[in-house]
Amino acid sequence: MFVYVLIAATANESLTDRHSAAPAENYVGLENYVNLLDDDRFIHSLRNLAIMTVVFVAGTLFFGVLWAFLLEKGVKGEGFFRSTFLFPMAVSFVASGVVWRWLLNSAQGENAGGLNALFGMVGLDFLQNPWWSHPDWGMAAMAIPAIWQLSGYVMALFLAGFRGIPHELREAGRVDGASEAQLYRHVIFPQLSPVALTALIIIGHMSMKMFDLIMAVSGAQFLTEVPAVYMWQSLLTNDYAKAAAIAIVLLVVVAVLVVPYLVQNARAERQR
Repeated sequence: MFVYVLIAATANESLTDRHSAAPAENYVGLENYVNLLDDDRFIHSLRNLAIMTVVFVAGTLFFGVLWAFLLEKGVKGEGFFRSTFLFPMAVSFVASGVVWRWLLNSAQGENAGGLNALFGMVGLDFLQNPWWSHPDWGMAAMAIPAIWQLSGYVMALFLAGFRGIPHELREAGRVDGASEAQLYRHVIFPQLSPVALTALIIIGHMSMKMFDLIMAVSGAQFLTEVPAVYMWQSLLTNDYAKAAAIAIVLLVVVAVLVVPYLVQNARAERQR
């Protein structure tokens, strides 16, 4: 009722001519979707989404695997570090976005704040930059707060994967003369491919729905606009048909990513 019926209602709305607060008068078929393909603003938002998704997924996987690898090797105070890496997950995107809005302050020189001010104090002025307000790679900078917040989650997934590998398998590799690097490359990391796929799917679909973090950091700016923000702004201007069409496009994009994974998991469960 609260999922599929509402999806059907949204899909129905996307096929109408309701571009104001007045009720829809006619069905226009796929006209709203065709108009989106000719909408430079929508194409711009898709480009921003693609950039953020690539940087976000790559960053979270890199740091998540790195931290899990270091903890898996065994360090003193493992519980402290594990809790520290996981703590950002407990913070809402809005709260962390407000903090990162200050950290990613674009002002430079004497007026610098946040990270730019820190770089200035330690003599690394060349690292000062406009962050998310940069016209070319601003969306890559926008992924930094998301990486900070969710790389700990990926760490937890991979740490569980490391701990789930039988100790006998490692010993068998060492007995066969494998070095530590060869052991990880040919034995351990291949065992983690299901974990990597799970992390990729979860993090990937989360980035596609990113809204609150972007709004908290940059607000409704064209420079950092993604489809979710464009949909929200279309809804505020009572363009219900366009907002519904954007929502359905996002749903399809997420489904293309998630559904094959669910099908594969279902097949694997049946074969066990």
